[in-house]
Amino acid sequence: MKDIRELIHGAELTKTQRLIAGFILDNSADACFMTSTDIASRLGVSESSVIRFSRSLGFQGFMDFQKALRKDYQNRVLSISSAITVPSQRIAKRATLDSTAEYMNRHFKNAVKNLEHVFSENIMDSFEKAADMIIESKRKYILATRGNSCLGNYFLLYLKHMVPNVETANSSSISPFDHICNIGKEDCLIIFSFPRYSSIDRLSAQMAHEANAKIIVITDKPSSLLAEYASVLLTVPVDTNTFFNSMIGPQFIAESLLDIISHKVRGIEKRLKKIDRYLDELGNY
Repeated sequence: MKDIRELIHGAELTKTQRLIAGFILDNSADACFMTSTDIASRLGVSESSVIRFSRSLGFQGFMDFQKALRKDYQNRVLSISSAITVPSQRIAKRATLDSTAEYMNRHFKNAVKNLEHVFSENIMDSFEKAADMIIESKRKYILATRGNSCLGNYFLLYLKHMVPNVETANSSSISPFDHICNIGKEDCLIIFSFPRYSSIDRLSAQMAHEANAKIIVITDKPSSLLAEYASVLLTVPVDTNTFFNSMIGPQFIAESLLDIISHKVRGIEKRLKKIDRYLDELGNY
């Protein structure tokens, strides 16, 4: 059976049902233990709307839907390694209580919370699937706009060291549509997309989707702008106390994917030696 995310993105929903769907996707840890009355009260909709939403996904009723939602959530939770520990509370108590330390402490706690999400809300097999998809695809296009471009450039540089036919879909003089106009079913598009979402990202994903290309989306939540196009969806919040997004979580996902790929492909050492031979001529060490 398809997972809850796939069922929701594949269903034709009313405006009210889309509101319920967004809440379910973004709050699955709470929603799977809430009654239909609880959800209706939280969202300001009728209980019958919640029940109709459950039936629109193919379930007999809310109880049947809730059972599937709990199973879906438990599958994610059980994938967390018991060796992972988060020392944020200890660090918080040790922090010096001047203004700078408070800023640092709040930022640290946000970063830890964002990183925890990587393990609690993503199935670990998704990382393996994404890595295999990248390796096996003919051409790999990387798209990241505005504030997300740092992630795209980082991923582009090190992926090029490991596999051939890696291209950026970003350029100051050429649109992403020009870059990926030849994308096909043997190719994949890797998109880093976080608020505020870009219409360019959405249209690029639509172009790749219509070409039957594989699409790997790294974004902040399952109900985000591009989630419906994802062949593989990896989510991590970018919550922070300031006006810009925190890229620690997305950077961790990028590094994790690159790490997995580096263990799966051969010839990396040969490529790096070739690159270094020429970099040495420039005096770069």
